[in-house]
Amino acid sequence: MSLNTDAATLDLEHFLPYRLSVLSNRVSGAIARVYSERFALGVTEWRVMAVLGRYPDLSAGEVAQRTAMDKVAVSRAVAGLVDAGRVERETHDDDRRRSVLRLSAAGRAIHDEVAPLALGFEKRLLDGMAPAERDVLFRLLDRLDELELQAEADLGPA
Repeated sequence: MSLNTDAATLDLEHFLPYRLSVLSNRVSGAIARVYSERFALGVTEWRVMAVLGRYPDLSAGEVAQRTAMDKVAVSRAVAGLVDAGRVERETHDDDRRRSVLRLSAAGRAIHDEVAPLALGFEKRLLDGMAPAERDVLFRLLDRLDELELQAEADLGPA
């Protein structure tokens, strides 16, 4: 078997999607150690709870859209959270086919305990940057978000 030396080489250390993914996984994993031990929550479950804590009455599809997570992973997380009594699912008043999700009282209590821990971790992380650097970082993230949506639209339907 020969190697194709003409093929494009992916320099992962300078490939933006790879770098963002690795950083996201490391940051999420560090925060997850806190809530996974205390509450037996995985990253996906916490993200669902965090979104519902901020935006109650979303469908599972809307949660998947807001988090850019796989719909199947979100559905599994929602099912587990409903079974654990952390999320409640109700049929939408206007559309009986659509169900909406919200944190239960138990889910809200967990959210209200984990959110300050997550914010504290973020603060420790960002305290290593000057305020101007943080401003630039968030402006660049916003711009990358715009550019990604544009690039995705340019690709057309999947």
